[in-house]
Amino acid sequence: MHHESGPSVAVLIPCFNEAAAIATVVNDFRKVLPDARIYVFDNNSSDDTVNVARAAGAEVRNESRQGKGNVIRRMFADVDADIYLMVDGDATYDAASAPKMIDLLREQGLDMVVACRKSTDADAYRTGHKLGNRVLTGTVGRIFGNVMHDILSGYRVFSRRFVKSFPAFAEGFQTETELTVHALELRLPVAEVDTPYFARPEGSDSKLNTWSDGFRILMTILRLFALEQPFRFFSMFALMFFIFANALFVPILLEYFDTGLVPRLPTLIIAVAAYGFTLVSLSFGIILHALTVGRLEARRLAYLAVKPCARN
Repeated sequence: MHHESGPSVAVLIPCFNEAAAIATVVNDFRKVLPDARIYVFDNNSSDDTVNVARAAGAEVRNESRQGKGNVIRRMFADVDADIYLMVDGDATYDAASAPKMIDLLREQGLDMVVACRKSTDADAYRTGHKLGNRVLTGTVGRIFGNVMHDILSGYRVFSRRFVKSFPAFAEGFQTETELTVHALELRLPVAEVDTPYFARPEGSDSKLNTWSDGFRILMTILRLFALEQPFRFFSMFALMFFIFANALFVPILLEYFDTGLVPRLPTLIIAVAAYGFTLVSLSFGIILHALTVGRLEARRLAYLAVKPCARN
């Protein structure tokens, strides 16, 4: 639904124990986007997040399943708008960049604009998080195509088409990776905008654990690699089995030509089994690739079924 003043904008703020920062976030985005509806989706906070957010003028809703991915799934399903702005409730992102990001989305007909975090404050963007983000971004780039520099950014603007066609399977912080891969696999038009990144206000603690969440995100990337590009994924295993089988079989074959004997029968059996695994891996890749093409076509049709937002 379009209003006379332009497309409707929804600001979506997933929250868990952000009482120290949420009022600042709501007020800052209200100033730069006065016509937007601001939603805070609380995820079982044990502090006063809900009351503070409501007092600041946000529409507060709850998601009982713990995890950021669960919150985003609920937000995308329940909220109806033409343009969606998602931002964390920790006051680390620059609200003043929001109009520029929305204008870029509309003017270029994009489906996602990602805020690429730039910070000179060591406390804002810890070395471990920065290194982990660089490694994970590079991994996604090599697998799915290198078009983004900050795949873990929690500050993004989406079209209605993107939001209503996004499958949202992740439960936790892996959801940012899923958002990126969804755009890359459907070859959707996306862009990045450099934005300031600030330290958390006093009393607000990060929910992201560098090692455990980084490991989960890496596992998500591998799962998506197997799910979205199964032929490449299983071909890698097929190649490894093939090399292993050759390493065992070629010496036996040469020895047979020299002596006419096969003295290492157990090794020969293992080599034959490795060749078998090579064929099985290739078969998996071919079959799953056909299924993946069908799923991508269905997702593409779901995306195309949503009417695009009119450009400026």
